[in-house]
Amino acid sequence: MDDEPSLCRALQRLLQLAGFDVDTFAGGEAFLDSLSSGVPDCVILDVQMPGMTGLEVQSRLADAHAGVPVIVITGHDYPAARALALAAGAVAYLRKPVSEESLLAAIEGCLGPA
Repeated sequence: MDDEPSLCRALQRLLQLAGFDVDTFAGGEAFLDSLSSGVPDCVILDVQMPGMTGLEVQSRLADAHAGVPVIVITGHDYPAARALALAAGAVAYLRKPVSEESLLAAIEGCLGPA
């Protein structure tokens, strides 16, 4: 999930071309609601999103013991946000603009190759 629709579409295309099945969501609540029909293998969250931040979504996932690896991306790298995300179990914290190689390496680090 990302607050920039064009970036969200670009990430979706990149990941699909890399062989991953991808679902995108307009916000944190929509994503959390989708968990009733299945838990994803990995989640990519932007720190700053309207309504519910990526860190709040990450916290709700942890509270639900979903066991989903979380990759956090941000255009606003605050030391406190980085510390919170990593302390909550994020497998990677990447600053925008995220390179394709860095993102794919982070995903493959928690899932293995597509």
